[in-house]
Amino acid sequence: MAGTASTAPTAEAAHAAAPAGGLRGAAPSGSSSGATRPASGPERDTRVRRTLYAVGGTLAALVFVVPLLLALVRAGQPGEVVVAAPDGRFLDLSWGNFGLILDQPEIWRGIVNSVVVSVSTAVLTAVLATLAGYGFAKFGFRGRGLLFGLVLVTLMVPFQAILTPLYLQMNAMRLTDSLFGLVLFYTTVNLPFCVFVMRNAFEAVPGEIEDSAHVDGAGTIRMIVSVLRPLVLPGAATAALYAFLASWTEFLGALTFLTDSSLYTLPVSLVNLQQGAYGQVDFGLLAAGSVVAMIPCVVLYVALQRYYVAGLASGAVKG
Repeated sequence: MAGTASTAPTAEAAHAAAPAGGLRGAAPSGSSSGATRPASGPERDTRVRRTLYAVGGTLAALVFVVPLLLALVRAGQPGEVVVAAPDGRFLDLSWGNFGLILDQPEIWRGIVNSVVVSVSTAVLTAVLATLAGYGFAKFGFRGRGLLFGLVLVTLMVPFQAILTPLYLQMNAMRLTDSLFGLVLFYTTVNLPFCVFVMRNAFEAVPGEIEDSAHVDGAGTIRMIVSVLRPLVLPGAATAALYAFLASWTEFLGALTFLTDSSLYTLPVSLVNLQQGAYGQVDFGLLAAGSVVAMIPCVVLYVALQRYYVAGLASGAVKG
């Protein structure tokens, strides 16, 4: 009797556990059927964002790429085709314009002058911006915030608005018709933004690194050159590249401060490419010259893109 009584609950328990086991076994099939359900709300939002991002990025890229492609096409066309309505000759391209460009000595002279001015401006601006940025970031002197604010205010004043007093000042200092004077002018114009970038780059460096270097006996110059230089290299590359591009493509300042044709930079030399009666401009030749002028900018930007973007991101976030 005892054995029979003990086995009855066991049989009942096994009978009751069977449906539960069946339910547990049915759970995977339910989950597999649920995998075919449509994406939830957050997943749909993510897909929509990615799609909008791709469409917006493509449209933004076309805004910049299409003019460049059109410039390349125009550079291979004769001047009369450039100014005429599109016809069957639109894609009849040749290298004749580039040959004419490279055969003119004033273009080569303009390229040399632009290289000298742009490289000198980039180096001088990077050095001065590094020293000024370190001072604004690490030296606690009275009026530091006010002085830095005044530096930023100059960003809001275009140099074209003060071109006349600038010319009078440079003429009084005997700096007109001089590549050195043009370098000083470009450095002055580009320095405020580059100081802003370098100040933010130095502020992002932890103070413990400087404390350790001071303990080891490092002075200010050695601190910047040996200790902090690798850490602020993206900012310095951004300052140098920004100054180079700005001075390489600048036209009005070079036209104003230079009257000697042997000192003309490349943008001014390209404008002087004229043929025909009454100074008619050969736009095909001018487009080819513009493509030639773009080559150093594209090469430098591609080579320093990683540092340039990192430096700009630091300057945009910190401040």
